[in-house]
Amino acid sequence: MKQVISSPDAPKAIGPYSPAIRSGQLLFVSGQIALDPTTGQMIAGDTATETRRVMDNLGALLKAAGLTFSDVIRTTIFLADLGDFATVNEVYGTYFTSPGPARATVQVARLPRDARIEIDAIAAY
Repeated sequence: MKQVISSPDAPKAIGPYSPAIRSGQLLFVSGQIALDPTTGQMIAGDTATETRRVMDNLGALLKAAGLTFSDVIRTTIFLADLGDFATVNEVYGTYFTSPGPARATVQVARLPRDARIEIDAIAAY
C-alpha cells in the first residue's frame, strides 16, 4: 500500500512524482531543492540559504507524515559543486542529532532549476 504525503509548507512537485510516499513503515521523501513553498520559485541566496530551504522543505514533509528529522535513516545530497560540501555539511548538521542518518553525497552536472543542492530522504516509523 502506498500513501502520498504532501504539505502546504513544502513545494508542490514540479513533475510527475509525489513529494513523499509512505509504504509500510518507511517514508520516501523526493529530492527537495530550494523552492519557496508559497511561490514555487527558487529562493535567492547563497549555498547556505539554499540548504536551509531544502532542509525546511524536507522537514515540512516529515512533519506532514508525523515524523521528525530524528526518524530519518538515509539521505542523499546532490551538489552542483562539491566545493560547497563544507557549507552544506555545516547547515545540514544543525537539523540532526547524533546519530545522524546514513548518507551519500555526490556532485552532479546539473540540478533542476539550476539549484546548487538537492536532498532526498528515507525515514522510518
